[in-house]
Amino acid sequence: MPDRPGPRPRPDGASGGLVAEGPRTVIRPFRLDDAAEFTALARESGRLHRPWLFPPQTAAAYTVYARRLIEDPAKAGFLVCERADGRIAGFININNIVEGAFLSGALGYGAFAHAAGRGLMSEGLGLVVRHAFGPLGLHRLEANIQPRNASSIALVRRLGFRLEGFSPDFLFIDGAWRDHERWAITAEMEISA
Repeated sequence: MPDRPGPRPRPDGASGGLVAEGPRTVIRPFRLDDAAEFTALARESGRLHRPWLFPPQTAAAYTVYARRLIEDPAKAGFLVCERADGRIAGFININNIVEGAFLSGALGYGAFAHAAGRGLMSEGLGLVVRHAFGPLGLHRLEANIQPRNASSIALVRRLGFRLEGFSPDFLFIDGAWRDHERWAITAEMEISA
């Protein structure tokens, strides 16, 4: 890999289509016209998401959220969709992308209730990690997870992320500064899923 890689391609290339596909899922970029489906699923999944994350539940909030993921070069947003019917199963975002010598990004993700526990996010996250280390040219991905979020920890552990540390009062979530564990994977590590 060159010392200073060239410009990072957008997650969807020029076509706006699929980024990657697996046996049961496809990964594609966010689109503004996903608002109705995404927000309905977010509202249906409130019990699953709380107190860990708060995805947009209105069309207006979704538009702001999706535009940031679509337009900000320091972000790459992906929807995990079921291959059989195209239904959105979850979302995975790479935030705070830093190029140059660091080549790193921070993961944020969530499954929707109908997809939870079915292995779709494991497959989807594996596809995103491979895309990040391939076409996006990143070297490291980090996931910061609240210690009591057992499902999220199990997901990254299944994919071969390693626990690197503990960050007290790391992120402001649900009205308070929350402690987080730092999990990471690098391009040299083998992806398990």
